Amino acid sequence: MLIQLLVLFAALLILVVVHVMDDALRALGERLGNSTDGRAMRSSKRIAWIALALTLVLLVAPKDLFEPPPPQLATFDTQGHWSGADTTRIAFLDKDRRELVQYGRALIRNTAYYLGPNGTVTSQTNGMNCQNCHLDAGTKPWGNNYGAVWSTYPKVRARSGKQETVAKRVNDCFERSLNGTALDTNGREMKAILAYMEWLGTGIEQKAVPKGTGIVELAFMDRPADPVQGAAIYTAKCLSCHQTDGQGTMNTDSATYLYPPLWGEHSYNIGAGLYRLSRFAGYVKNNMPQGVTWETPQLSDAEAWDVAAYVNARQRPERDLSKDWPKIAGKPVDHPFGPYADGFSEEQHRFGPFGPIAEAKKASNKSLPAKP
Repeated sequence: MLIQLLVLFAALLILVVVHVMDDALRALGERLGNSTDGRAMRSSKRIAWIALALTLVLLVAPKDLFEPPPPQLATFDTQGHWSGADTTRIAFLDKDRRELVQYGRALIRNTAYYLGPNGTVTSQTNGMNCQNCHLDAGTKPWGNNYGAVWSTYPKVRARSGKQETVAKRVNDCFERSLNGTALDTNGREMKAILAYMEWLGTGIEQKAVPKGTGIVELAFMDRPADPVQGAAIYTAKCLSCHQTDGQGTMNTDSATYLYPPLWGEHSYNIGAGLYRLSRFAGYVKNNMPQGVTWETPQLSDAEAWDVAAYVNARQRPERDLSKDWPKIAGKPVDHPFGPYADGFSEEQHRFGPFGPIAEAKKASNKSLPAKP
């Protein structure tokens, strides 16, 4: 500010000097009887006035007007867990990009409002929001977040046996977790979600997986997960939000959910990631009941496994999974549907104990010939 004031004072001083000189020269010319050409002095005045105007503009303009916008940044909590991109810097994106990112975030947070059974754009999902599974719009540490999405895709996924793009991964969620239909990959909604995912990937190096990404891996129990014990935990910890029948709680608009259904026709189908017991157990361990974090869990590991068994034992929409896991040896230990490459039953793959399956899979992988 001091420099701008000094420049302003200098411009005013020059303007005064020019005017004084003009008046003095005109008076001198009249005394000597000479007519003076004032064009040069008028040009000097114009220059002085222009300099003064520019100085005033610089003085009142925002200090960052002529500076490049600050870079977009990733944010981390005090323990180094990724917690999304810096939302205060969205404002520095260009208008079109900013609006697309903001729309993408809105779609993640309020999917049902735009795309649910009573969606304002179209109707192609079960009424749940992406945020029901990906907490805080996909930014909560260990909340099934999107921290490594943009940095690790495209990649080959064993479930499909193919290389997948981010758009394919998004549509997997629409068809499985939202039990709906895929988005048009050229449509505005998909473009907005991809823009949001890319923005969330700010500052994450390619192939890097930030700390706190996804869902925590719980240690396997030495017994099967127990749906009966899980029912008691559900009643004590989950029922007040998700209700006795597991159908959740609607918002006052009667069109979107305040708390999502955990089973039944409006919940995720059997092809969703959370239908795997380890995924559901890890998710509830650090995020449920609502309000807990990985630092303040309420459930023990065993309780998380058992309530996962109870919820996933309930009825939910079907899905044709015949094209999943083309290499059956690559199926996770808790994939609940055969056939399998090992000798363990479908029941054990569904509820555990998973340790023996994991050990057998590890031994089988060691026996395979090394890749050239």
